[in-house]
Amino acid sequence: MTVTLDSPHNRNALSARLVRELHAALDQAAADAETRAVLLTHTGNTFCAGADLREGSGTPHELATLLRALVELPKPVVGRATGHVRAGGTGLLGACDISVAGPGATFAFTEARIGVAPAVISMPLLPRLDPRAAARYYLTGERFDGAEAARIGLVTLAAEDPDAALEPVLDGLRRGSPQGLAESKRLVTAEVLRAFDRDTDNLADLSARLFASDEAREGMTAFLERRDPEWAG
Repeated sequence: MTVTLDSPHNRNALSARLVRELHAALDQAAADAETRAVLLTHTGNTFCAGADLREGSGTPHELATLLRALVELPKPVVGRATGHVRAGGTGLLGACDISVAGPGATFAFTEARIGVAPAVISMPLLPRLDPRAAARYYLTGERFDGAEAARIGLVTLAAEDPDAALEPVLDGLRRGSPQGLAESKRLVTAEVLRAFDRDTDNLADLSARLFASDEAREGMTAFLERRDPEWAG
């Protein structure tokens, strides 16, 4: 089943509506006996811009529930990003079991620049990311490309032709039995799910507190007004 992020007016940002629709698509995939795997892709030049700063993105707990749903889905989820991936969008890719970045893909953890932190998305990301790279990109907000995303473990591979690169992956998934795929996925996601069990409440509360802070209000206002925040050097 192909699930396409298609909200071009806000660069596929995680509005409350998009989160609800993703939940519905995952429920449909789980219930469909003919669905062997889910391919998560997008329209436009942005895979996902992260939180929707204009429309609101629901609560951090709702984002955590969505990311956990991707990890717990008893069918593999394959991410395909050929555009920009920012902040919470990296969490979506981190929650995928396999992912590919195309030549137009760029990545950044921009939370610290607007006064917050990549709190909730850390649960699927930190168990899979190179620790030194995570420290660098979490703290600096630097932009990096698909090759670097593959090197640090954010995506599985980077390719000039992502569809060609996915052909053997999707063929392999089609050959897997539903039971075999489900139990194999359970093995490789166990550490990620332990992070959700341990940290969901604390990280969701941290995220809510940061977004409600004066610094975050200044950071988000500066972002929307296309200016530097007051603390920028």
